[in-house]
Amino acid sequence: MKFTKRRALAAGAFAVTAAVLLAACSTAEEPTTESGEALTEVKLQLQWLPQGQFAGYFAAADQGYFEEEGLDVEIIPSGGDIVPQDALANGDVDYAVAWVPKVLGSIEQGANLTDIAQIFQKSGTLQVSWADSGIDSVADFEGKKIGSWGFGNEWEIFAAMAAEGLDSSTVQIITQDFNMNAFLQGDIDAAQAMTYNEYAQLLESTDPDTGELYQPSDFNVISYEDTVGAMLQDAIWADTERLDSDEDYQETTVKFLKAVVKGWIYSAENPEGAAEGTVAAGSGWGPSHELWMVNETNKLIWPAENGIGVIDEAAWDRTVEGAISAVNETGASPITTAPPATAWSNDWIMQALEELEAEGVDTTGSSFAPIDVTLLEGGN
Repeated sequence: MKFTKRRALAAGAFAVTAAVLLAACSTAEEPTTESGEALTEVKLQLQWLPQGQFAGYFAAADQGYFEEEGLDVEIIPSGGDIVPQDALANGDVDYAVAWVPKVLGSIEQGANLTDIAQIFQKSGTLQVSWADSGIDSVADFEGKKIGSWGFGNEWEIFAAMAAEGLDSSTVQIITQDFNMNAFLQGDIDAAQAMTYNEYAQLLESTDPDTGELYQPSDFNVISYEDTVGAMLQDAIWADTERLDSDEDYQETTVKFLKAVVKGWIYSAENPEGAAEGTVAAGSGWGPSHELWMVNETNKLIWPAENGIGVIDEAAWDRTVEGAISAVNETGASPITTAPPATAWSNDWIMQALEELEAEGVDTTGSSFAPIDVTLLEGGN
């Protein structure tokens, strides 16, 4: 059958009309489950753009785990234009993902927030130098150009330096973009990198001397997890006052955490599917880079001896001590005193884990094993 111009116009008009009607219906009706029950709308603020670092949240949405808990969750990315803890403190969102030392600074400035689930149990921050640089430890930073992103990502560097008696008078801190270009061009001696992102950028880059991809043997890697500067990173934060007084928020919090835990379990068991999910959500990374990112992120979470998301008090105290000791090149520290007891609580994640365990869910990932990922040039 010929699809004439007139028919095309008629079909287009019908499509527009249908779209308008659907839009009107969607704004007039609340989201519901398959059984017709209304879903509770929730807003989650991420601290960066969609990528494997947040695979568990996107998996919870894609696999229907949020909906199973009666939630309609909007995942809101940030490209640095939104400070997650500020959005939460201002009431713009219900929960936020952010690094602990960054939020501790906001709490000291008056934000009333609580860490309700410590998703990352380890620091993923590295300082990477060339294999022949002589930079084998933080003590070797003296007299060197050390790259740092700033924006609150630098406190592990300064905490580790403080433990070695180093400061900005002995170490030159160079502002680094969120890539490895300055390092590859020789402008800095050691670059800040995350295990799941910038380090992969190096390994998917071509060595101009050999024409082959760089190898781990080309670099010295200092992991801040192995230093006294190690700090807790991606955590889920909630509004402290609402946790204290709003029963609906309390109930939603447990449901939200249950779905998130199932999302991270899916990511651990299906890293390829989780990587595809973050690409579909808008990640700009290539497929091999994204799979690397999911795999490395899983390593920061699993196995979780005490249960995923449970806050280890010793790690919390270490983070607080490091944040107090860290002093940047302007003489500032993220915090000057220990935060209030309300800054963290295991109450909500423990409720979520107990309910999941009663359903037969393994929340420790005792059998977790990372996969082998081959990075391709450019992360493609």
